[in-house]
Amino acid sequence: MKLMTWTRRGLMAAAAGATLAVAAVPSISAAQTPPGVLIVGQIAEPKSLDPAAVTAVNDFRILVNIYEGLTRYKPGTLEVEPGLAESWTISDDGKVYTFKLRDGVSFHDGTPFNAEAVKFNFDRMLDENHPFHDTGPFPLAFFFSAVQKTEAIDGHTVKFTLNAPYAPFLSNLAYPTGLIVSPDAVKKSGKDFGRNPVGTGPFKFVEWKSNERVVVERNDDYWGEKAGTKAVVFRPITDANTRVAEMLAGGIDMMVEVPPTALAQFKSDAFKIVEQAGPHVWFLILNMKDGAFADKRVRQAANYAVNKEAIVNDVLEGTATVAAGPTPPAFAWAYNNELKPYPYDPEKAKALLKKAGAEGAKLTFFVTEGGSGMLDPIPMGTAIQADLEAVGFDVEIKTYEWNTFLGEVNPGLSGKADMAEMAWMTNDPDTLPYLALRTGAWPDKGGFNSGYYSNPKVDALLEKARTSTDQAERAKLYKQMQTIVHDDAPWVFVANWKQNAVTSDKVENFRLEPSFLLHLQDVVKD
Repeated sequence: MKLMTWTRRGLMAAAAGATLAVAAVPSISAAQTPPGVLIVGQIAEPKSLDPAAVTAVNDFRILVNIYEGLTRYKPGTLEVEPGLAESWTISDDGKVYTFKLRDGVSFHDGTPFNAEAVKFNFDRMLDENHPFHDTGPFPLAFFFSAVQKTEAIDGHTVKFTLNAPYAPFLSNLAYPTGLIVSPDAVKKSGKDFGRNPVGTGPFKFVEWKSNERVVVERNDDYWGEKAGTKAVVFRPITDANTRVAEMLAGGIDMMVEVPPTALAQFKSDAFKIVEQAGPHVWFLILNMKDGAFADKRVRQAANYAVNKEAIVNDVLEGTATVAAGPTPPAFAWAYNNELKPYPYDPEKAKALLKKAGAEGAKLTFFVTEGGSGMLDPIPMGTAIQADLEAVGFDVEIKTYEWNTFLGEVNPGLSGKADMAEMAWMTNDPDTLPYLALRTGAWPDKGGFNSGYYSNPKVDALLEKARTSTDQAERAKLYKQMQTIVHDDAPWVFVANWKQNAVTSDKVENFRLEPSFLLHLQDVVKD
């Protein structure tokens, strides 16, 4: 029987069993997922399966199983190790990286992985005159903005010349934006490549049925160790309570981002709860271009008004800590320990609003139903709404599905909203502030600074930090940046989360990674 036939039948049977089990005894797993197939409950529908075209960890969790990069993160760390590149050298001035590529690696379409394929990938993303640049947009091309030229020296040697030393370069190559796609597949599918992905990874693409599933199967021609399951089915289940019910009933084998209030339901021998700290920040983007938050006093008032301790303890059930600024404490070497979170002080918030003449200010607040690293976004949003209204704001919440939400927020909040929920999981302390706090990252300049924050001192610190090859100097610069941003309050800094997942007792060898990516190659399902 073909993979797609028995996968579809198995999914239908599992879904039917899940419905019956939930209706009868929700705590008993009665459904059976297909043998040898791992069913993963995702938090949202993917936007695209082109790694250069997406920004959400929800999508990345699928992509890292289909594609690979020149480098990758060592298991359990954010340290870089060889991937599709066996080795590399760096010039004395830090501006030239030369990679020796693995031999005998092929894309899933049978075409060879080589230096020309690497060059094609980076030219497609970075060169506006490239014939396939129109297959974008490429929202995280910022990761490789230092790349001046990519050259194929020979079949298995590729050289990158940077315009300046760039400390996060190797780490960014390991990030999903650096994953390598098949040039032939891009040429064949054009702008539809994101629906027809082809990589070199341990799984290859089979099917994407919108709002139902993405199916990948084991790549038996993989150059490395073969995957432990025949196939993986990623099911978008946007409602958290439905994901929990499906997991309890046996309709899925694994779910990510378990609602904190539901964790206790999985404390039995039938399930395994997995947790892993990582570099995560959950915050509110404040619109500084127009409206009440153009005044720093009003932004600081919002930070004092939100009871972040209550959110962390009551809404998130202790699965996070209160955030003090834009850099997650998981980056211990770059984190400013002297920076303290804004305390909960509604009286101070009221006083600041009065001084600013902003009492009763009307706010439009964009909230998502669920998405990458967003924790319990609706309960958190309503708790924040109540706290802000308690000090004198008038807050209207507008709720969106995740991809629609990104479509509203990423182009900028000006003229649409005063604030929006957001979460980032990053690979380097450079990433989030560079993409979301620089003046050069305003939405009309291609970045993610959706609140239009601008401070020349922060711009200068970030530019200097990313070109320094001395980690101690970088740490000093990032700590200075955090102090300035904390005072300017372009965001309400809310929480740093410890990611979680739950699997059935049939799943072995699964671990979460600090990168927040979902590597399933080693997973075995009994």
